[in-house]
Amino acid sequence: MPPKLTRLGSRGPQPVTSLRHAARKPRPSAVDGKHLTSTGRSLRRPYEAFLDKLRHETVAGMILLGAVALAFAWANSTWKDSYHAIAATYIGPESLGLRMSVAHWAADGLLAIFFFMIGLELKTEFVTGSLRKFSRALLPMLAAVFGMVVPATIYAVTQIATGSPYLEGWAIPTATDIAFAVALLGIFGRGLPPALRVFLLTLAVVDDLLAIVVIAIFYSDGVDFVLLAACLAVVAVFGLLVQRRSNQWWLLILLGILAWALMYRSGVHATIAGVLLGATVPARTRKRERDSMTHRYVHQVGPVSAGLALPIFAFFSAGITISGGIAMLANPVATGVMAGLVLGKVIGIFGGVALLTRFTPLTLGNGVDLPDVLGVSLLAGIGFTVSMLIAQLSFGDGEQADSAKLAIVVASLIAAILGGVALRVRVHTRVRGHGVR
Repeated sequence: MPPKLTRLGSRGPQPVTSLRHAARKPRPSAVDGKHLTSTGRSLRRPYEAFLDKLRHETVAGMILLGAVALAFAWANSTWKDSYHAIAATYIGPESLGLRMSVAHWAADGLLAIFFFMIGLELKTEFVTGSLRKFSRALLPMLAAVFGMVVPATIYAVTQIATGSPYLEGWAIPTATDIAFAVALLGIFGRGLPPALRVFLLTLAVVDDLLAIVVIAIFYSDGVDFVLLAACLAVVAVFGLLVQRRSNQWWLLILLGILAWALMYRSGVHATIAGVLLGATVPARTRKRERDSMTHRYVHQVGPVSAGLALPIFAFFSAGITISGGIAMLANPVATGVMAGLVLGKVIGIFGGVALLTRFTPLTLGNGVDLPDVLGVSLLAGIGFTVSMLIAQLSFGDGEQADSAKLAIVVASLIAAILGGVALRVRVHTRVRGHGVR
């Protein structure tokens, strides 16, 4: 069974299922009113079991890690030219302005599925989840803001101090990869208070929201407002259909693709369309509904995101050929990214929480101590998916992009190791502090 979170309320901790662990539905015994044969059931069970595994953050994180390792190994092998040739192959209808390289399709196309999941997550958290009560969510929300401002500042200071002109990469170390961070918390933080997971999820959701705003404002240019308005109109139609609980999935998919294409052609980064579409899905249940539509969509789309969209994006983003050796990490861009992710996240999140709980009425509570937040703030330095995307948006292809991406991989590995060690130390700490309630 998926692990349960706790939602803080006036009556104390109350169990609530995380959107990332959407309630699994019982396997149907009939399809379209006809009972499945024993052969049909036997064929469906391995397939459904495989999809269930993809819904677990740990499995999804391992697949993502495998894609990164494979790409990195291939791009630095004797067959590296074939890897780069595949990534640079152009496909798509040129007449519609959608002819892009395979790597570009992975970043602007498939990644929109992941951002659709983020939209679903944001909608659920704001309507029924941990962000529903502002007073309860304020501390992790402010921690997320500090966890973005400090890394961006560290990166900018590093560029200025070294005379580097590449300030446009300031947003690269601000992102947290929620898939990796939550998966590692589940592995190394087993036994810690459930409220710590709520804290990390809230922080990561707000981080995602702010990253979306950053991409939309700072990494979109030459906006065609006519096409943008057309995209919003399509999103509105999509929203109207899902509000009416439409089961015409083929029509919803076509509208989603159309909204994505219009957003891409408008000049705004195409993944924003995924967020907007996800945010229109109802998060509250109606009479005779067992689950909200956001939970059902996560259940259905989650395996596609975890098993296809994210691994392919990671595969074509992490294939960095280390032509300059270890000197690539001495590049000011790489130095700023690593310092921002490994140091900036800890200073921003842990330091911010320490100051806020010391000098304001905000508290952690529910068994979470300040030292627990140290492990979470280290894990927040795993900035993979969105950081890779922002690195590509900042520098395109070339030396600076490769240095930034290599720095993201190295910094994420360091953050994962340090975060895992910090969490295991807390798990084995018998006497806990004043955070216990």
